[in-house]
Amino acid sequence: MSAPIFNIEEASPDGDGLNLSRIVLLFTLTFITLLYTMAIMIVNVALPDIRGALSATTDQVAWVVTANIIASAVATPIAGWIGGRFGTRQIMLIGAVIFTVSSILCGTAESLEALVLYRIVQGFSGAPLLPMSQAILMSRFPKKLLHAGLAIWGMGAVLGPIIAPSVGGYLNELYGWRWVFFLIVPFGFAAILAIWLVIKDTSKDRSVRFDWLGFLSLSVAIAGIQLILDRGERAGWFESLEIVIEAGIVLTALYFFFVHTFTTDRPFLKPAIFQDKNYTVGMIIIFIFGMLNFVPMVLFPPLLQELRGFPQSVIGMLLAARGAGTLTGFLIMAFATSVNPRIPVLLGFSLQAFSGFMIASFSINLTSFDVAWTSYVQGLGVGLIWVPLNVMAFSTLKPNYVPDATAILHLIRNIGSSIFISICITVALREARVSYAGLAEAVNPYNKIMDVPFLMGAWSLDSPVGIGAFSNEMARQSLMNGYLSAFYLFSFLALTAIPLIAVIRMPKDKD
Repeated sequence: MSAPIFNIEEASPDGDGLNLSRIVLLFTLTFITLLYTMAIMIVNVALPDIRGALSATTDQVAWVVTANIIASAVATPIAGWIGGRFGTRQIMLIGAVIFTVSSILCGTAESLEALVLYRIVQGFSGAPLLPMSQAILMSRFPKKLLHAGLAIWGMGAVLGPIIAPSVGGYLNELYGWRWVFFLIVPFGFAAILAIWLVIKDTSKDRSVRFDWLGFLSLSVAIAGIQLILDRGERAGWFESLEIVIEAGIVLTALYFFFVHTFTTDRPFLKPAIFQDKNYTVGMIIIFIFGMLNFVPMVLFPPLLQELRGFPQSVIGMLLAARGAGTLTGFLIMAFATSVNPRIPVLLGFSLQAFSGFMIASFSINLTSFDVAWTSYVQGLGVGLIWVPLNVMAFSTLKPNYVPDATAILHLIRNIGSSIFISICITVALREARVSYAGLAEAVNPYNKIMDVPFLMGAWSLDSPVGIGAFSNEMARQSLMNGYLSAFYLFSFLALTAIPLIAVIRMPKDKD
């Protein structure tokens, strides 16, 4: 491969100031992040249509999102090793090419199984892009520029949730769900070109050994946990032999992983990294942050389309409000570099909890304004949390651990996202059934309300049409109760992160 135009690696050590090379590098890495987040977010607005087109249930179509996240989680930790062994530039180029091709295949899928497979390939190939770009940024930028650099780089993660659902919603409404995937393709080709021109190849060390046993055992455990959560409600949890077998596989894989990690010389995840208290606590908070990150984006589209009848274009704009809030938070943090990072993280999780409680108090007649302002507040919380949380987690970590620590960060965040999406969908469906059963108990000949015509209206029980209308409304109200229960869980989880913030102690020069 030819040498890149901008010799970033050589230019960066020259002084601690901002120069053209760093500016070009920063915007290249930001664009790569934009591509990755677009692919995750854009499918959410089309989930109801995909479910109908491919004859899937709510929990089955959720695999279109969770399979991508699981693949990203599994592939993320190997980013440091494959980058060091084969070269960062080559891996980012190959990943971007496969990512773009798999996006085209997603748009041509004729079955749910094929779509999930292509989403797995998309997630696996795109996973190294994010940790590699963050590691490059953290290694090339001096400390005094790193805070602002992370804030600008993070805007790629913000613009994705703004562009993807808003534009994707219109394309979905006009041309069908396949075009939400085709939208990614030109961005993919642009990212390939940017990587080719800007990213300088790094030194390679083919002697570095990879811990395949640790990697495979952890991958099996992650996939097994996700499978249990997605299949558990449908299969009957531990009354099902399938779930029992899967749980046994998960426990065995985790046993091998932990025993191997603490007995081998070069483990897949280095335990020494977690001897840094700030980093360890930071990863726990990152896990909670990841659990909160994508749930509203998965729950809102079916809620708004099925229960309120909103068109996809409107749903896309409402989801984009969350991205606009995140952008606001990142812009605030880009200028608030002297603020103790614990303060915006505390405020961010508080805003997440507040918005979740407000959503959980909505009735089934919620308006677009209700969704827009609560989504904006949620996004604002995300924007306030992300940059200072990274600063806190890495504040006392040794520089030689940063590449591996960055990969672990994204692994933990993705695992949290995929697990909590499944949990919230399970809670919503289960609570909907419980609510429907409670309402059905009141429908009997002894309930005098059933005899009052002006109260029953079109829900007369004297005809099949009236009974059908009444049953549909009961199902609608019950499903709304299920969604509200999921948002209550979302809020309580956000509150659990707040006490952990006090445990982190910043270095004296930053406190």
